[in-house]
Amino acid sequence: MASLNRLPHGYYGNAAPQHDDHRHQSPIRVKELSERDRRRLLMHFLELGESDRLLRFGTVLPDALVTRYVQRLDFVRDTVFGVFDADLALVGVGHLAYVPCDTKSLPMAATEKERVAEFGVSVAASARSLGIGSRLFERAAIHCRNEDVDTLYMQCLATNHTMIHIARKAGMQIHRTHGEADAYLKLAPANPGSMLQEAVEQQVAVLDYTIRSNTRAAAAWLAELPSHLGAGKEEQK
Repeated sequence: MASLNRLPHGYYGNAAPQHDDHRHQSPIRVKELSERDRRRLLMHFLELGESDRLLRFGTVLPDALVTRYVQRLDFVRDTVFGVFDADLALVGVGHLAYVPCDTKSLPMAATEKERVAEFGVSVAASARSLGIGSRLFERAAIHCRNEDVDTLYMQCLATNHTMIHIARKAGMQIHRTHGEADAYLKLAPANPGSMLQEAVEQQVAVLDYTIRSNTRAAAAWLAELPSHLGAGKEEQK
């Protein structure tokens, strides 16, 4: 099993959709996260059960180590994506880390660059079968292209047949060794279309999050308004 300090980035976890019919689902907005989202990230990971932590990290991390992982996230060095539910709780998280290519068991022809991108993802139990994991993967792939990275790398347990199936659907090359499966995907170079696509997706996700956040804040303020007015009238008497 891999060492702890590479586990958080390497495992493609519990994110696979079980159904492909999402016709009645609202669009999944993937937002790039920042320092202000650290608390929500911690809540997301702490809510993962033992089996989900095993899939995400390759081992069942206790709460203390999960907390340390979130505390050490570097939003400048790495890229973290999130999907929020209607209550603005994180239900899907993708962590994209850039690592030297010689630290991964990749074929010589897998990359022409000095670094590859390693991706790990998790989805809350309440949000399964909605395609959230796939959308996080798609967003990570286009971000890698635009960052001049030509190889997206993932690692999972060899017994994680669902994720291996998803990797195959994405066209990833898979290698199994010692109970683990390494998968990598060659990415096309960036172009104006990929740059515009990512910029638009981020702007739409930020706008969607802002509107929902402001709507919730306004609803909470209005809910409290009658009590304030009532208190004011009592004071006038």
